[in-house]
Amino acid sequence: MNPPTRYASVFRPSLFAGQVFWVTGGGSGIGRCVAHELASLGATVVISGRTQAKLDAVQAEITADGGVCHTVAFDIRDEEAVKAGVAGVIAAHGAVTGLVNNAGGQFPAPLLAISKKGFDAVVANNLTGGFLMMRELFNQCMQQHGGAVVNMTADFRNGMPGMGHSGAARSGMSNLTMTAAFEWAHAGVRVNAVAPGWIASSGMDTYGGAMKSIIPKLKQHVPLRRMGVEAEVSGAIVFLLSPAASFITGVTLQIDGAASLGSDIFPLGTESKSVPFDGFHRAVTPEVLK
Repeated sequence: MNPPTRYASVFRPSLFAGQVFWVTGGGSGIGRCVAHELASLGATVVISGRTQAKLDAVQAEITADGGVCHTVAFDIRDEEAVKAGVAGVIAAHGAVTGLVNNAGGQFPAPLLAISKKGFDAVVANNLTGGFLMMRELFNQCMQQHGGAVVNMTADFRNGMPGMGHSGAARSGMSNLTMTAAFEWAHAGVRVNAVAPGWIASSGMDTYGGAMKSIIPKLKQHVPLRRMGVEAEVSGAIVFLLSPAASFITGVTLQIDGAASLGSDIFPLGTESKSVPFDGFHRAVTPEVLK
């Protein structure tokens, strides 16, 4: 069977026609996938990140598929750069309907080995930068026009041993999501979050050492007996951005195949009958899983 030639979204093609959506960290991984799906649904998509070349590559893909995508490169940890970036995007493209606060990153390490510099860097990537994006888009645009925000967290429900800095930041983002949902509801702004578990994405190829050898075995610890795929996270994000979620705000949605539930006392099944959602026509299997 030949792969599909366009994104196979479950949502109607014109869902976001005439609207502007911003995806941070849109140059790779889940952010790239979300940008593709939003563009396939008629949105004008703005993707941002620190590396212009990566943004350009995704823009070229979306353009080739018939979508509209613009890029802006800056570091979300830089407050002045965020302010200027948001102002520039609004001036160029008009009101932003939705923000996908996807940018982030971390490195594996036990707590005893994490320096203050390393801890601060991960918190800045996964919490402070996202806060700055939310605040500026609200102050400069959404306070007047309404909108929706979906923040990226992670599967921190039982702590994050080996990545305590990321767990602290991600749980902080989930709490920030609730606060923003309450404070900004009067302006017609909804704020939700997603918490992906083990997703087969390009970010897996950034890990080396012991973590690299562990990654192919992770599916053995998921009740669905497989990893998730990027399109399964994107579909949840698009739903939370959509009018169908108009009365949903302040929630963090787990997307982890039930990996954070149960315990070793109750054994998992030995076979998988779970079928991934094969929606992203340009999905690439991470090298570590090949």
